[in-house]
Amino acid sequence: MFSGQIDFEPLAQTKQTARTGALGFTGQIGDRTYLRPLAIADAEELCALVEANRAYLREWLPWLDSSRTVADSRGFIQSSSDRAQANNGFTLAILVNDKIAGIVGLNYINWDNRLSGIGYWLAQTHQRKGIMTRSCHAVLDHGFNILELNRIDIRCAPQNVQSQAVAKRLGLLYEGTLRDAERLYDCFVDHQVYSMLRREWSKQ
Repeated sequence: MFSGQIDFEPLAQTKQTARTGALGFTGQIGDRTYLRPLAIADAEELCALVEANRAYLREWLPWLDSSRTVADSRGFIQSSSDRAQANNGFTLAILVNDKIAGIVGLNYINWDNRLSGIGYWLAQTHQRKGIMTRSCHAVLDHGFNILELNRIDIRCAPQNVQSQAVAKRLGLLYEGTLRDAERLYDCFVDHQVYSMLRREWSKQ
């Protein structure tokens, strides 16, 4: 569906082994729009972006109450780096005009079963521009073609129609709903599961 339609141009990528690619990658996904691994130096900018979008992000993300300071953002970036070094997923900054606009990546990697799940968020001012669809497309392509994963999914609440739209635009298959799959502050929310298999991705 997206073959030839998205200008994804890898800028730096190590291909020694599939697991080396679990460190993440850097790439262009559009005009002045890039993906790159988060760095500790991003902590202050990331914290400011979270604060500016706190009410908006809190509707569907469970971690806002524990991310309030630059130190919190620095801790998140360090834990993301540790996870990447352990070949257990990666976290990328989405940059628009050289400013962080959001986050995308693989939350974990189950190497035994070759599966993973995408996590992401985008600042409200950058919504409805196709940025997250292109970002997830790049992550899927990296996951299947570089990491040689077999299955990648996206999970979101039934009321989170924007995330559902991203999954559908990318051609992921709706599999079903996990009941009370996540505690979101004072309540539990279901998760709709959308997935893509490597053999399906190769046909797009």
